[in-house]
Amino acid sequence: METASNILRELEAMGSEQTKKTLIKHGAPENMFGVKIGDMKAIVKRIKKDYQLALDLFNTGNSDAMYLAGLIGDETKMTKADLNHWAKNSTWHLISEYTVPFVAAESNYGFELSLEWIQSKNERIATAGWATLSAFVSITADEKLDMKALEKLLDLVTKEIHQSTNRIRYTMNGFVISIGGYVRALNANAKETAKAIGKVNVSMGDTACKVPDALQYIEKMEKMYPVGKKRKTARC
Repeated sequence: METASNILRELEAMGSEQTKKTLIKHGAPENMFGVKIGDMKAIVKRIKKDYQLALDLFNTGNSDAMYLAGLIGDETKMTKADLNHWAKNSTWHLISEYTVPFVAAESNYGFELSLEWIQSKNERIATAGWATLSAFVSITADEKLDMKALEKLLDLVTKEIHQSTNRIRYTMNGFVISIGGYVRALNANAKETAKAIGKVNVSMGDTACKVPDALQYIEKMEKMYPVGKKRKTARC
């Protein structure tokens, strides 16, 4: 039987100080082993999905374990309470902007909760909301999307992005890109929004990471595959 304790030992053996140092530069807390995401995939392949194990791993507070929880979380069993707990207890942006959306976007509550989360004054909860919206539209058929609500959200980004906090600016920008690339009916709207917001300044800490230009990124996506082509999963 797979247990959180056993998985933690496995993750510890996979960790490296160099990876840990790199992740700390990106804002990670000290409670981690420094496991490369690619190396976690062997565990994911073995476990596939496990609802309780994902909850247990997330609750360890170890960043590597929390990320893995998002890769094996069973979206069909996750409750609103589970997802709210994850959003509220994310330790840094890798968890709030990736782990939480991975599962939330595929659950029955992704759109509903994301609209609640983006209104939060807690930056991590708000970014979980914007990132969940981005993931949700990337995997959901256009005919199942609330286009009017998404249009209003694009307008909200235009009005508020430059007055928002650091990571909210980043995830709002990502939302515009996701709408432009994955929602055919709103491709033009997203490009207009991208032009309106222009350059988005986000502090990326002591890293070489850059904030993508939304319009350029949407146009890059248009060249790579048909606009509106959906992803099979929100997880990566």
